[in-house]
Amino acid sequence: MKRTLKTLTAAGVVAAIVGAGVVYFGVINVGADDPHSEPVYALLSTARDRSIEVRSRDIKVPDLSEEALIRAGAGNYNSMCIGCHLAPGIAGTELSNSLYPAPPNLSKLGVDGNPAAAFWIIKHGIKSTGMPAWGKSMADPYIWGMVAFLQQLPSLDAEQYNALATSSGGHQHGGGESKMHNHEGQHEGQHEGQKGATAGHHDAGAAEEIAEAGDHHGERNSAHAHEAVAAPSQDESTEHARPQVVEASNDAAATPAVHPKTHTHADGKEHTHAK
Repeated sequence: MKRTLKTLTAAGVVAAIVGAGVVYFGVINVGADDPHSEPVYALLSTARDRSIEVRSRDIKVPDLSEEALIRAGAGNYNSMCIGCHLAPGIAGTELSNSLYPAPPNLSKLGVDGNPAAAFWIIKHGIKSTGMPAWGKSMADPYIWGMVAFLQQLPSLDAEQYNALATSSGGHQHGGGESKMHNHEGQHEGQHEGQKGATAGHHDAGAAEEIAEAGDHHGERNSAHAHEAVAAPSQDESTEHARPQVVEASNDAAATPAVHPKTHTHADGKEHTHAK
């Protein structure tokens, strides 16, 4: 008996040392582009599903048929979820195709017959999957709105989805909302008005930059115009006539030295040129 205990203890110590070595030397590839082996994936999936089932079994599901609740959930889902979980007419996104494990396509799955589990997942998230714990910023009634919408989502086509999302209040859940990544354009014809507003915003920004650039160049042009009013001296005319070449090549070994030259205009003001 003692020998058996010693053998088991020794085996446990060796296993612990080997495990520590595997972790320390980075044997396990944690890259999202290197999928788990089938046994590891099955183990993790079972652990996830059992954890969710145990923790959601006592959740009381409210009435999810209220139209206002569904509409509010549509607005939040459209703003917060379609990049990963897609929508009718969206086969995949850059984000959904790059995550591992791949997020479920909720436009087809919905709540998978278990609204309590869907509520728990939305509220608490799932570790190491990219699924956030939205309960940190959303109160329960808004989460139930998303569950109510998800319950209807598989029955919607692209046109119905767009109409419902457009008629909603958008991204709103009682405070704490932040500007989400813009997924518009992933859905053909979706929220044209919002697209126009976004384009207008960028156009306005560009106009401001152009205006600033114009002011800057205007100041420079004004300065040059002032210089042109005064009759230049012979040295100045020669200096302006000589072309100045700026070497833009990355192979240039050194920047040539600049020798300033100062002269006085006819109006008594000094002007400095660099040779």
